[in-house]
Amino acid sequence: MDLFSFTECANQTHSLRALFELLVSCATEEGFSEVAYGALNFVEPLRLAEYPPPTVAVKWPPDWCDRYFKRNYHTIDPVVRRTPMLSRPFLWDQLADHYQLQPDERRVLDEAREAGLKHGISVPLFGPLGRVSVVSFASPSEDADPQDRIGHLNALASHFHSAYGEIARPCNNGGEKKVALSQREISCMRWVAEGKSSWEIGMILEISENTVNFHIKNAMRKLGATSRLQAIVMAIRLNVL
Repeated sequence: MDLFSFTECANQTHSLRALFELLVSCATEEGFSEVAYGALNFVEPLRLAEYPPPTVAVKWPPDWCDRYFKRNYHTIDPVVRRTPMLSRPFLWDQLADHYQLQPDERRVLDEAREAGLKHGISVPLFGPLGRVSVVSFASPSEDADPQDRIGHLNALASHFHSAYGEIARPCNNGGEKKVALSQREISCMRWVAEGKSSWEIGMILEISENTVNFHIKNAMRKLGATSRLQAIVMAIRLNVL
């Protein structure tokens, strides 16, 4: 399932469980069938009741899930500890290369691998008032290549997080947020969604790279987005593109 199809399905979903199952299904197609979504420095009012905070929704091997929560591993999990310090998706395999992990942190990663989470990717997600959330993906296969899938999984996590926000915090006025983009802004954003750079978009539309950046920044401002990816997610959800 491509990102547009994922967003279209997510737009029609009003259940956290159904939305999470959609994310798991798409991640499984990428070879990363083990997925967790958590709120790291606040408690989400909408979450799957069978999992304790900071978890919101989890699909892990049952034995690992039981051990993780019974032993409160979230307090020593290096993924949970390091996510607030990082602004980009990161591979679990690289944590030890960038940080001097404590023995208990290494133990969590080693036990996770033994439980079937062979290669992991985590995507930090930041919200208002300093909120930090994370979506983590792991593969049961030794042959999985997380670096090859990190871009797509990052996009899936961002789309999921945006869709979750709509379910958990519906608009107070009972209606969708209205955003009006100019035709040029829409054209630029559509090409951004296709993965084109500002230079490539300028060549396609026969305008300068600076002009492309100007229109994209205007679109991001109108959408209230802090990144191009977030702007695309919001634009799709609002049927602007």
